[in-house]
Amino acid sequence: MVTNTSGKKKTAIARATVRDGKGRVRIDSQPVELVEPEMSRLKMLEPFRIAGDDLRSQVDIDISVSGGGFAGQADATRTAIARGLVQHLNDAELRDAYMDFDRSLLVNDVRQSEPKKWGGPGARARYQKSYR
Repeated sequence: MVTNTSGKKKTAIARATVRDGKGRVRIDSQPVELVEPEMSRLKMLEPFRIAGDDLRSQVDIDISVSGGGFAGQADATRTAIARGLVQHLNDAELRDAYMDFDRSLLVNDVRQSEPKKWGGPGARARYQKSYR
């Protein structure tokens, strides 16, 4: 059985394909062990740490990530993996464990950065006013 899921964070979108296998996790056709920086790799593999490594050896996951920076991509990947595992295994206990640990494992974070406006250097900040 093959399961397709996705995860989003800021402008990053991760699409995961989960199928029965031997525990291979590939991100953009590259083994997850080669992902740098290490903090991103640890974040991506968080769903396996909660579920247990015996579960990882049952599935192969292929992920394609686009948009955003390395932190946003790590969070999007993490959501896609967690959703894929829950959907593939159809496990309510695993879903509850993910929700108890961190809701963002299964639910996208919809927050986006606000666009810059005129009259200032950023979205809300304004240029200083001079009286003299």
